[in-house]
Amino acid sequence: MTDYPIITIVIPVYNEQGNLPRLFERLYPVMQGMGKSFEIIFTDDGSRDRSLEILRGFAADHPQVRVIEFNGNFGQHMAILAAFEVSRGEYVVTLDADLQNPPEEIPKLVAEMEKGHDAVGSVRQKRQDTIFRRSASLIVNIMTRKMTGMKMTDYGCMLRGYRRNVVDNINRCQEATTFIPALGQTFAANPSEVEVAHAERAEGESKYSVYKLVRLNFDLMTGFSVVPLQLFALLGVLMSLFAVGFSLFLLARRFLVGAEVEGVFTLFAILFFFVGAIMFGIGILGEYVGRIYQEVRRRPRYVVRKIHEQNN
Repeated sequence: MTDYPIITIVIPVYNEQGNLPRLFERLYPVMQGMGKSFEIIFTDDGSRDRSLEILRGFAADHPQVRVIEFNGNFGQHMAILAAFEVSRGEYVVTLDADLQNPPEEIPKLVAEMEKGHDAVGSVRQKRQDTIFRRSASLIVNIMTRKMTGMKMTDYGCMLRGYRRNVVDNINRCQEATTFIPALGQTFAANPSEVEVAHAERAEGESKYSVYKLVRLNFDLMTGFSVVPLQLFALLGVLMSLFAVGFSLFLLARRFLVGAEVEGVFTLFAILFFFVGAIMFGIGILGEYVGRIYQEVRRRPRYVVRKIHEQNN
């Protein structure tokens, strides 16, 4: 491809051998039908199945396809960032490989960007996830909006579109951990959202366990807001005022009632509450200190072993 494409599709892949053939069978006709030049960039994030072999076959048969091969597993967001670094399109769309977000929805995002919006999010309709995941997603979305101040409806959906200026600004960021939808929203001057369909995962299992989802949301909150620290500081002030007031109450009771044994368990309950709050605060501080530690090490965020394409 001698000219730069208009649209770039970015797809991170980790152990998706069962979904990749069907994904490509649906994605490629969609892109051809849009009547615009395009490229598709897959990033293999250290897959241990046949995903890389299948992706290399796509690249060998189609000049629009490039495959970034990682030297290990660095995570979904690092896989997207690596593709952003080599992307060339004016409109860049991220898409998961599990087919839960149909490729047929891509024209909606491109049309919205053609209207002048520089970041287009998506809101999943009739989600085909478990009640637990839907409930957890709802709670996280509400908490994240409150803490970051960003107006995003569905933080967990990775079907999103970005204009070239937003992608270029994302590429200038070098933090060790990040959350791409929030980062893109930070640089967007005219964001928008569209409703998209959602389907059940056809093959394989979700790569996000409960632990990874919790870690991801901690990265989101600590990476884009200091509200947790401010809330803990406020809690500390309130606890101090309560402790002073309770101490004055006990002192007055001592003089008025005299020495008594009653209330020992109440004091223990209050003590445990204070200790729990302190431990929670230390955990929040640890999250921020951990981010600082990761940044000062300056280790590579990811390692690319090779880029597979027809001329390589």
